[in-house]
Amino acid sequence: MSLTSAQPALLVLADGTTYTGWSFGAPGTVIGEVVFNTGMTGYQEVLTDPSYCGQIVTFTYPELGNTGVNPEDEESIHPQVRGAIARNICHRPSNWRSTQSLPDYLKQHHIPGIYGIDTRALTRKIRTVGAINGAISTEILDPGELRTLVEQAPSMAGLNLVKEVTTKKTYEWLEPTDSAWEFNNSATGDQEPRYTVVALDFGVKRNILRRLASYGCRVIVVPASTSPEEILKYNPDGIFLSNGPGDPAAVTEGIATTKELVKAEKPVFGICMGHQILGLSLGAETFKLKFGHRGLNQPAGLAQQQVEITSQNHGFAIDPDTLASDVQITHLNLNDRTVAGLKHKTLPLFSVQYHPEASPGPHDADYLFERFVQAMRQQQEQN
Repeated sequence: MSLTSAQPALLVLADGTTYTGWSFGAPGTVIGEVVFNTGMTGYQEVLTDPSYCGQIVTFTYPELGNTGVNPEDEESIHPQVRGAIARNICHRPSNWRSTQSLPDYLKQHHIPGIYGIDTRALTRKIRTVGAINGAISTEILDPGELRTLVEQAPSMAGLNLVKEVTTKKTYEWLEPTDSAWEFNNSATGDQEPRYTVVALDFGVKRNILRRLASYGCRVIVVPASTSPEEILKYNPDGIFLSNGPGDPAAVTEGIATTKELVKAEKPVFGICMGHQILGLSLGAETFKLKFGHRGLNQPAGLAQQQVEITSQNHGFAIDPDTLASDVQITHLNLNDRTVAGLKHKTLPLFSVQYHPEASPGPHDADYLFERFVQAMRQQQEQN
């Protein structure tokens, strides 16, 4: 598409900073928290990750859409971002798995995007002032008018977005990682499930469910509002706390539920928001990061041990000074030393701030699913 035929678009931040560019995807106006992702690949997974609900994502990689999109790479039923920002856009993808171009895909799902702006300058802006509300519009091209709308939007701090992405009804997941992509000989693949796992859905990604199924789990996915009593009726071997969007401290119902589930002394594994929810249920506090961790190259571990290259997507973190004495930090983000993993010293509870189902390392963190299964196996043997 030539720029002469492209539709003008405007991006305005809450502080009045303005970027003019061109529209890709759907026309319209969207408002959300503007963040950036440093991944060089995986834009479709980013767009469909429920953890990005309420956000407008800036992609720092200079050209987006080269490989198109395809149904197999969806992390949820549809794109979850409010909008997308890119430097350049490819309208004619070239990949044997592609079934649709990125602009057409976003248009189909009514997601606006803007391209042709200086994404390096925007990223530096966010790193300086922090994640900030903003708006993309093809309808309102007056910066002052658009800024007025942005100023009315709520801050991400204190915002509970889980109710927008959690499943509306309970369902069962048995599909493992496709054999063409399976890399771990320890995975059981299509064998009969040996463990029942109840997954509390704060915005779960499909590849997390696939990895659990690959390790012999029958996964029962339940809405975030499900009571502890209902969860325990399934007599689960383990409980999984999923990723999700928004401020974890605002998900008070999930925290209260997890507090009760911990009392059952069953193995609990949390990822991303699930990690924060577990920490909060154990008495810790969380805080908002300046611009968050969003990318595929985040080093995590402890300095004297093995370092994992991890995929991360979060804007909040656990305050280490508020952890109880019976909770141990197992991983740090080695860029800024924030908490990236924890475990209970006596109970079978553990969690990580990153995504072990993703493949940036490429498979540095997949052992965590094995650890969860091992905890369930040990409990079965004890009973």
